[in-house]
Amino acid sequence: MTICTTEGLVLAGEYGTDEVTASTLPVDLPVTTWRTMSRLVVPVAAGDVLSVFARARVTNDTGRDRGEKGYTVGVGYHLWAYDVDDGKGANRTEADWWRISSLNGDNVDRTRHHMPLHTDTLYRVPDDWPPGHRIVVVLRADAHSTAWVAGDTLTVDQSYGHMQVRRWTHPA
Repeated sequence: MTICTTEGLVLAGEYGTDEVTASTLPVDLPVTTWRTMSRLVVPVAAGDVLSVFARARVTNDTGRDRGEKGYTVGVGYHLWAYDVDDGKGANRTEADWWRISSLNGDNVDRTRHHMPLHTDTLYRVPDDWPPGHRIVVVLRADAHSTAWVAGDTLTVDQSYGHMQVRRWTHPA
C-alpha cells in the first residue's frame, strides 16, 4: 500500500450511500465467496486521494433453522476498487478488482450475535488513471468456518450500512 496524505489538496466532492447490496453472506470453508456489501461510483482523476469510510453489520443465526446452538463464523472484510469505465462491463473478473485497504476480520458466535464491520482508508488514485474514468469503491466481505454447514448464511443487516468517500484533488 502507498502512504498518502491530503496535505496540499482541496476537497473536490463528498459522496455517500446507505444502500446495502447484499442480504446474506454464505458461510463456507474456503475464503472465496466474497459478497459486495456496498458500493459507490466516484469520478476521479490521476493523483486524487480518496478518504473512504464504510460500515456494515452481520448477524449470526447459524443453526437456528435446525434448532441447533450454532457455531462461530469468521468474517473477513476489506475495501476494493475497480474501473467502472474500462469497457469490461459484465465480463469483469476478480482480476479486475484490487484491494485498497488493510485486511480486516473478526469472529462472530451466536452469543455475540451481531458483528459490526467498520473500515476506512486513504487511497491515492494511480498516476496512469485514464482521463474521464470513474472508480467504484466497494466494501466486500466473506464468511467462513471449519464448522460450516452447506446452505448456512449470515444475515447482512440492511439498516446498518453506510459508505462515504471524500475526493481530494490538486488545486487548479
